[in-house]
Amino acid sequence: MTIRVLLADDQALLRSAFRVLVDSEDDMEVIGEASDGAEAVRLAASRLPDVVLMDIRMPGTDGLAATRLISADPALAAVHVVMLTTFEVDEYVVQSLRAGAAGFLGKGAEPAELLGAIRTAAAGDALLSPAATRSLITRFLAQAPGSGPAGVDSARLAALTGREREVLVQVAAGLSNDEIAARLEVSPLTVKTHVNRAMAKVGARDRAQLVVIAYETGLVRPRTE
Repeated sequence: MTIRVLLADDQALLRSAFRVLVDSEDDMEVIGEASDGAEAVRLAASRLPDVVLMDIRMPGTDGLAATRLISADPALAAVHVVMLTTFEVDEYVVQSLRAGAAGFLGKGAEPAELLGAIRTAAAGDALLSPAATRSLITRFLAQAPGSGPAGVDSARLAALTGREREVLVQVAAGLSNDEIAARLEVSPLTVKTHVNRAMAKVGARDRAQLVVIAYETGLVRPRTE
């Protein structure tokens, strides 16, 4: 299956470089380019890409606003946004996740890392660049609790089973399905099932939103160091 990618960046040269890189892969293709956030939203709605590489800073409608619009549209639930920026600023990381992005990557990332990010996002997994550490995400999410990316409050967590809550806590710690499976002594497939059910029950688009929800609802609290 070919991963359909939409490029959103106000710099034509960068879009061209990304297009060459993406189109060089057998399992992905660029299906459109946008020079601002408003155009990115329109193209996402009309062409339904699997992944949008979204520049966070663009004139007019910026990447954060565009990502919020995409995330809020039920018809675009299968569209995953990867935020790109020149500056890996702490607040940008959290704002990206709050907006509904699957993850965050610096434009200085290696080509292999960018391609890996596209594949990870297309699979519905969360991704963060090395600069966006777990402790950073934990600290900044904890500073302004109360409004999850999908309007989830703590009452919505009541629908989760005990095992789903347990898995959600592990997801919020940044563990992979294999790592969670080893800790809970179950199969990775079982973990994946629990993760998918938890996402459906709380209205999360992907694992990144599960992380945000876990902290903003108070299910997981940051460790103080």
